[in-house]
Amino acid sequence: MSNLNQFLETMWVDYTKMNPQAAQIFQAFSKGNKHVLNDHIALRTFNHPKLGIKSLAKHFEKYGYKDCGEYFFKEKKLYAKHYEHQTNPDMPKIFISELELEKMPEFVQKTINQIVELIPQNKIDSEEFIFSGTHWPIEHSVYEKLAEVSEYASWVYAWGFRPNHFTVSINHLDQFKNIQDLNVFVKGLGVKLNASGGEIKGTPEELLEQSSTMANEEPVQFKEGIFKIPACYYEFAKRYPLANGKLYQGFIAKSADKIFESTNKQN
Repeated sequence: MSNLNQFLETMWVDYTKMNPQAAQIFQAFSKGNKHVLNDHIALRTFNHPKLGIKSLAKHFEKYGYKDCGEYFFKEKKLYAKHYEHQTNPDMPKIFISELELEKMPEFVQKTINQIVELIPQNKIDSEEFIFSGTHWPIEHSVYEKLAEVSEYASWVYAWGFRPNHFTVSINHLDQFKNIQDLNVFVKGLGVKLNASGGEIKGTPEELLEQSSTMANEEPVQFKEGIFKIPACYYEFAKRYPLANGKLYQGFIAKSADKIFESTNKQN
């Protein structure tokens, strides 16, 4: 890529192909707001030697991003870091999480190790890897078995490497002054929100409120045939000022824990 904006735009195009609902919401926001700014973009991976957080982060660090925080998700067996651009605060933060393989059952470890070994190192070293999808054949029976243990593992197995979600910054919208009004607007578009732990995760006192759509189900070609499975979702974030007047830029682990469930299969 020639520049960061082009890189992020290519990520957005890939993301909206899997989540056309996000593009519709974005257009609805664009009618009432001058700027629809991305708060952050989330990526998923595994803490495999070839594919940990660092292997994805390097593609952003070369554009001026730096490590600014870490997060632990004990129940889901995930670890995450977020990165911020050092000179341009309008650039979206990058939130990268990884599944702690050593804490997974043997079947999960074996499956992930097998698929990772199928990825050539030169692919991982290319920044296009961020939106490259799968590099292995996928079986629905394996997807289902992974999902029984870790929805996170099954999602990456089926979708590969690509943005899991983009996030609208409510602070930069003219149309909405709070997250409650935004949620009403989004639901008015016929979109279902993630209600795990409540539609609004976090509080003003915690300096961050978040909500998100439930991932739309999209058809995927597995070895056994085509099946519809949860793809990507769209998130919304309202940030509050610190004592110095600057907006809080981190994340709340207990809120993010519930946001992860936006890709859970709906009954």
